[in-house]
Amino acid sequence: MKDPLVNLAGYVLRRASAVALAELNQRLAPLNLRHADVAMLMLIESVPGITQSHAGRVLDIQRANMAPFVARLEARGVIERRQVDRRSQALDLTRRGRALLSRARRVVAAHEATLLKRVPVKLRPMVLPILMALWNRDAA
Repeated sequence: MKDPLVNLAGYVLRRASAVALAELNQRLAPLNLRHADVAMLMLIESVPGITQSHAGRVLDIQRANMAPFVARLEARGVIERRQVDRRSQALDLTRRGRALLSRARRVVAAHEATLLKRVPVKLRPMVLPILMALWNRDAA
């Protein structure tokens, strides 16, 4: 039976996203990581000392989920928290976190290359600008 929804851009985008994330998570599994973990590590690396609440907003992680998420990464020894004021905690990568992120980046790069190979060569330069436009972000 033919899927009657394949002509709906939003539906196809959601399905493509689900497949891409599942494949990435499978590749990250040997490192005991998921895509959200890697995103958090990359964010903390790019903004050392980012507050836990700001990181949650950037990555669109619900406030109720943020504390256990950060606690899990801290328990693994890949990030550390430090109190900024009475309400805020800053996040930093540990040495172990930087090493793990280096390995994860190689996995992500291989995954990204595999994804782009599915797209015809002449269309590859358009993939990210189109996705950014759909996300309503400035592609430049």
